[in-house]
Amino acid sequence: MTTLFGRRVLLRPLEPGDFAKWQEVRRRNDEWLTKWEPQRLPGQPDVVEGAHAFGVRCSARQRERQLGTGYGFGVFVDGTFGGEVNLNSIQRGPFQNAYVGYWIDERMAGNSYIPEALIVVLRFAFEELHLHRVQAAIVPRNDASRRVVAKLDLREEGTALKYLEINGVWEDHIRYAMTTEDWSERGDELTQEWIGF
Repeated sequence: MTTLFGRRVLLRPLEPGDFAKWQEVRRRNDEWLTKWEPQRLPGQPDVVEGAHAFGVRCSARQRERQLGTGYGFGVFVDGTFGGEVNLNSIQRGPFQNAYVGYWIDERMAGNSYIPEALIVVLRFAFEELHLHRVQAAIVPRNDASRRVVAKLDLREEGTALKYLEINGVWEDHIRYAMTTEDWSERGDELTQEWIGF
C-alpha cells in the first residue's frame, strides 16, 4: 500500500474498513459535494449507501494501482478521515499525463489541508511516477476548488466548453496544469512551503 505523508495530512488508499467513517462524511456533505460530481448512472450501485459497493470501489482502486493507471488516496488529519485526492486516467507513452481531483469535508475546509495534500500527490506524481504532466479541471463557479489551485499557482490553460457531465449538466471547466519542468523549477519551494521537508 502506498502511504504518503505531509506536514499535517496522511494520504493512503481507502480500504473496506473505512466505509463507516467515509459514509458518515459523505452523507453529511451531500449538499456540499454532489453539485460538483457526475450523476450516478441508472442501475449503478450507490457507493455511499452500500458497504459492498464501497468495497468494490476500493478493489477497483487497488487494481488501478497495480496497473499503474490511477492512485486514489483518502486524506486523514490526526487520524480522522477528511476527504480524497485522486490521480486518475494515468496515460503513458508520449503523453505521461494524469488528471487530479479532490474533495474535503466541509468541516475541514479552509485549513489548507487539500493544497497540502495536492503538493504531496504532485511530488509523488513527478518524483516517483515520473509523469510529465498533471491536470485539473474545475467548474468556473466552484470557488473553493479554484482557491486550491490559486494557492499553488497552477497554470491556467483555458476553458474547455461542455467538458464534463456534472450533476446531470454538461459543464464548462477551467483547465489547470503543472508539468515536470514546472516542478523542477518550483517543487522544492512548494514542498518547503506546504510540507516543510
